[in-house]
Amino acid sequence: MDERIRKLFHKHPQWDTILVRLRKIILETGLEETVKWGLPTYTYDNKNICGIGAFKSYAGIWFFNGALLKDKHQKLINAQEGKTVAMRQWRFSSIQELDEKLITEYIIEAIENQKAGRKINPVKKP
Repeated sequence: MDERIRKLFHKHPQWDTILVRLRKIILETGLEETVKWGLPTYTYDNKNICGIGAFKSYAGIWFFNGALLKDKHQKLINAQEGKTVAMRQWRFSSIQELDEKLITEYIIEAIENQKAGRKINPVKKP
């Protein structure tokens, strides 16, 4: 594990268990791990797929083109409504909320979208 990631996990001890489990789930899909913006970010073919992080009241996974995901189980939210167009996040406040099979399903769909070249282009402000 990259030392920067280890430090991030230790910085948020209340979310450490969730972050470690999310990392494991993501790595099992074959995504490459890197650190961008100081947070663990996971890529396919050098394209951002998802990332994980911890905040005051939750830990979560975000999908860079999450708006393209079907979200049949209605797990994803837009954390900055009106600002964020493509990104969506899935928040967890306890380890019991992690459904490994379901999380993997979302990650695989995000990878497939990337392979197919699907993306949301940001709207440029005048």
